[in-house]
Amino acid sequence: MKKFLIALLILGGIAGIAFTFGGKTSDEAASYLRVHIRADSNEPQAQAVKYKVRDKVVEFLTPLVASCESKEEAMQKTESALGKIESVAESVLRANGFDYGARASLRKEDFPTRVYDGVTLDAGVYDALILELGSGKGDNWWCVVYPPLCFTSGNGNVVYKSKIAEIIKKFFG
Repeated sequence: MKKFLIALLILGGIAGIAFTFGGKTSDEAASYLRVHIRADSNEPQAQAVKYKVRDKVVEFLTPLVASCESKEEAMQKTESALGKIESVAESVLRANGFDYGARASLRKEDFPTRVYDGVTLDAGVYDALILELGSGKGDNWWCVVYPPLCFTSGNGNVVYKSKIAEIIKKFFG
């Protein structure tokens, strides 16, 4: 009987850990809108153009969501701009000699744990802007649209900013 109770406690603990950390939809996940850009392939040219697309799409998204007061508002603005996001991506692809298209959608997606400049987002299911370039079978890039944590600098490097930190800084001087 004692062995049975110990086994039950161990199994219960393992199940509790799996429930707590494995692929959950949490309150935290519910407050973020992420972006996931998938390259056509892992060929060097497809990976390079993915980053050029990223830069232009983030440049387009930044003013679109920067003034949003909620994730829901950011999702509405992003959803209404899906066609424009595809156009931005396709113009970069064409300018770089690629004739495959881009498909943008807003949906739930499973993400691994990720750290963005000191901000850790746990693994889980998040609402996400998914942008597939061509077949979308290559390595990908992801970040956070809302609250906006990802912006590109003029030299093409990604810089992470926190809208919350900016608001606090502005409020307290």
